[in-house]
Amino acid sequence: METNSPFKAPEDGKTVAIVSYITIVGWLIAYLAMHKDNKTELGSYQLRQTLLLHILYLGTNILAEILIRITLSGTLANLFWIVYVGYIIIWIIGFIGAVQGEKKPIPLIGEKAQTMFPSI
Repeated sequence: METNSPFKAPEDGKTVAIVSYITIVGWLIAYLAMHKDNKTELGSYQLRQTLLLHILYLGTNILAEILIRITLSGTLANLFWIVYVGYIIIWIIGFIGAVQGEKKPIPLIGEKAQTMFPSI
């Protein structure tokens, strides 16, 4: 059955959703090679979430590197490990949602990502 919607069936976006979680390179592949010309609601939803997640991860890495080098503090390095564990937990929750084909917001940033990147 064909519709006039610009989006395909939800299961068509599942691969895009999963690939977008595999580092920023995976996100670029998912967006440019898989999603750009074949948009799906699920793909768009997950791409928005993972874009913000990857941006925050890269920003955290840069900030941690700068602060640790300036202070030469092992305590500060340990503090960032807590942040990284939190990132991994959020990543796992989001990845499970992508594998299950759900449009479920990831904790802390999922809803914000939907409003920050509406053009994806």
